[in-house]
Amino acid sequence: MTVYFIGAGPGDPELLTLKAQRIIGACPVCLYAGSLVPPEVVACAPEGARVMDTAAMTLDDTHAEILAAHARGQDVARVHSGDPSLYGAIAEQIRRLRSDGIDYQIIPGVPAYAAAAAALGQELTVPEVAQSIILTRVSMKSTSMPDGETLENFARTGATLAIHLGVRNLREISRVLTPYYGADCPVVVAYRVGWPDQMFIRGTLSDIQAKVRSQKITRTALTLVGPVLGEVRDFRDSALYDPQIPHVLRPKVAAIE
Repeated sequence: MTVYFIGAGPGDPELLTLKAQRIIGACPVCLYAGSLVPPEVVACAPEGARVMDTAAMTLDDTHAEILAAHARGQDVARVHSGDPSLYGAIAEQIRRLRSDGIDYQIIPGVPAYAAAAAALGQELTVPEVAQSIILTRVSMKSTSMPDGETLENFARTGATLAIHLGVRNLREISRVLTPYYGADCPVVVAYRVGWPDQMFIRGTLSDIQAKVRSQKITRTALTLVGPVLGEVRDFRDSALYDPQIPHVLRPKVAAIE
């Protein structure tokens, strides 16, 4: 049997990849993170499948289900939100699978920052404004961050920041980032991207905390910070399509009359 770690995307069932949908629809066992993955995402599980919400389960509990499925020779769809490579907590699951000699595969999914950018209708890498995105999080009650991976260090780059698990710590985030980005730097808090009740709160480092507090948002939100999130209009076109800059698929420079 095989355990399939499946990225379910941020919440919209239509953002499942065709491969993810096919595998969920074929596995007799489906374990999904119900706090972040809506039931509609796993509604394609086959009739009679063992479908379990793992939100209240421990790592021992979920692994016991996998071991039982292994003994029955049944494939398992282990469904996570977003893309499982990013804060998917799959590393410790994989360690146990390897120890027990159980095969696994990882099926990528749409990450929340990409879905948020799509819903906002914008590109996150605009020429001469932002060419880098840093995906990070804040510690709070979760696992501590490694030395050197601090908001201060990331802020020194001036890159766009996609901060996970930080909506309850916006005061500290604003305090740390303001000296580097400025108090008027645009911020977007993306709440439950891809769900029917998704919400996008726009503000700046100076006022985003108050705006988010007024909406009573305390979880399931991604915080995006950077100049690219503002009304950027004065930027040069990308070199990708510049007729004066040849590349391997367009080796000759177009004539200019």
